[in-house]
Amino acid sequence: NSAAALALVRFFIGIAGSSFVMSQFWPSRMFSREIAGSANGLVGGWGNLGGAWTQLFMGRILFPAFERYYNGDSEKAWRTICVIPASMAFCWGLTLPFITDDAPMGDYSEMKKNGSMDRIFFTTSLRSGATRNTWILFIQYACCFGVELVMNNASVLYFNARFGLDTDQAATMGFIYGSMNIFARALGGLYSDKLNIKMGMRGRLWLQSILLVSEGILIIVFALCNTLPGAVVTMCMFSLFTQSSEGAIYGVVPYVSKLYTGSVAGFVGSGGNVGSVVYGLGFRSLSYRNAFLMMGSIVIASSFLSIFIDIPCHAGMLWGEDNNAVIQARERYLRRRQMQHIAATVNSDPGHGGSDDNSEPGNDAVEGVTEPRECDTAPGPTSGEGVDVTVSLDSHQIPTDNEVPLSSA
Repeated sequence: NSAAALALVRFFIGIAGSSFVMSQFWPSRMFSREIAGSANGLVGGWGNLGGAWTQLFMGRILFPAFERYYNGDSEKAWRTICVIPASMAFCWGLTLPFITDDAPMGDYSEMKKNGSMDRIFFTTSLRSGATRNTWILFIQYACCFGVELVMNNASVLYFNARFGLDTDQAATMGFIYGSMNIFARALGGLYSDKLNIKMGMRGRLWLQSILLVSEGILIIVFALCNTLPGAVVTMCMFSLFTQSSEGAIYGVVPYVSKLYTGSVAGFVGSGGNVGSVVYGLGFRSLSYRNAFLMMGSIVIASSFLSIFIDIPCHAGMLWGEDNNAVIQARERYLRRRQMQHIAATVNSDPGHGGSDDNSEPGNDAVEGVTEPRECDTAPGPTSGEGVDVTVSLDSHQIPTDNEVPLSSA
């Protein structure tokens, strides 16, 4: 019932929202980096999709229903409906620890007991994760996820003010923007993975730069649209590129620092929130048209920062070559996928007796062998010490191609 109380509660809601960053680190822990873009894109995209569905469900269904129930008392209605998503989040939070694993080898508590994981100190993680590459991705993520956060609110106000739509109709337009997350972010991650297989890190960097440029251009076009159908179509297109950019950027995140991926994911993820604050200030001080033009120009400028991303052992956007270890890791991953495909084909053959010896290479939790220690960007313990043991066990529990002959698969 007061501004101070609301600010305090919103502060803790923001802390709870940091679980989004944890969910972006978790797929990087559970899956190999060759498919990190797809895994992160699917998780993040469907997470953002929840925001769009919540906006539609609460704004178009729950609020009118409760407003009628309370005889037109809109304040009591919106306060009451907030209990519903809060209860769902609370119940899911209680359930999650009992149905999941922390890593492919199990929970962290068990890994610490058996000596396969050591403690990583908070300050060390922050220092090691805050590299130049991290800050570049931070800025670029501010130019895609920050745009999405602003558009979740600004789109409703814009369609209301610019085209005279009522609140319900404008909220539907906002839902259309957010609903593109059902596939768009995962699509960006998927193509980032595909280009990584063909071109290495250079492919990932080119993709995210092209997506950011396209996003910025379409934001500017959206600002210049004078008809409602044109604005809706353009909004859908730039929503597609915005969310694909998010997926492509998080395809790069696991490569910045293998030991401190969680810290890197946290820094990059916070860029989205910073971007939304910056753009929000722009919308408060400028007209809608000028605010969109400003936002589109910043997004286009951010795309050129990919040139300065330099991940050791990997090719840059314009110069450098992949290390032999990186190339060999990609080749092993491709061979492993081929062997899995052959194994699946043989086992699905009705005339083949099948085998339960589980001898095929690969694992649905950790696929592919990552490059060796010297390609890590952050300083850490030597291979005989605790933290590196976790990495080597998680990343190399799969037998090499020489250990599992094709015939046994």
